[in-house]
Amino acid sequence: MIRAEKISKVKEHVRAWKKEGKTIGLVPTMGYLHEGHASLIKRAREENDIVIVSDFVNPIQFGPSEDLATYPRDFEADCKLCESIGCDLIFHPEPEEMYEDNFCSYVGVNTLSENLCGKSRPIHFNGVCTVVTKLFMITEATKAYFGQKDAQQLAIVCRMVRDLNYNIEIVGCPIIREDDGLAKSSRNTYLNADEREAALILHKALTKGEELVRAGEKDAKKVKDEITKIIETEPMARIDYVEIVDWNQLQPIDRIDCDILCAIAVYIGKVRLIDNFIIK
Repeated sequence: MIRAEKISKVKEHVRAWKKEGKTIGLVPTMGYLHEGHASLIKRAREENDIVIVSDFVNPIQFGPSEDLATYPRDFEADCKLCESIGCDLIFHPEPEEMYEDNFCSYVGVNTLSENLCGKSRPIHFNGVCTVVTKLFMITEATKAYFGQKDAQQLAIVCRMVRDLNYNIEIVGCPIIREDDGLAKSSRNTYLNADEREAALILHKALTKGEELVRAGEKDAKKVKDEITKIIETEPMARIDYVEIVDWNQLQPIDRIDCDILCAIAVYIGKVRLIDNFIIK
């Protein structure tokens, strides 16, 4: 497996692979890889000749009070996981490699970034769209793989690719969960034992909400109220949002009569966790 820290090195290998007519699958990550990331890499391995994983904690998607400095990192462990799956190249640049002095060009998607996580993280999705665009350009990937756990991110990237006619296919992949239902996340490592147990309330609440929708409940407020009521039974939980939105526009709806995303963000102690379900 090739380890690359420089954009020029990635491009050199990409040119050679493209010359041979090979397809390239890209898995963008911020490192500290777990089974959720592994599922994306495995899917990319099945569907492409070449697999590139980016391992980059992107500073421009973090707000001033967010956890950039303490975000978990273990590059050697990431390399071992990638190599075990059959990744061909892992791209691990320094921030200065991705963002030169006086960097001032950003990509953003309006409307879809205004609600859900975008409300409390106003710069986040511009940072995501900008780094993803750079990775698309650097790798010239045929397909890129994103997990449904970050559903708003998935929807925004899909819209960006469609609106700007990027020559790449976006593949959304299912949420990977622990045996007890907690969605796998790098931020789960911040939880102590009691908080880890308390975090199970997210999956419990969403499961009930999904059951209501699949049973025919059309009133979005009733579903949200039930999810909220369940989360509020956990003393350690503090709700950031519980929302049901139109999957295509990510705008709140009153009646469930279209493809929907039900998404939640909940603080367990100081740790902000997200989870969701999608019904199409």
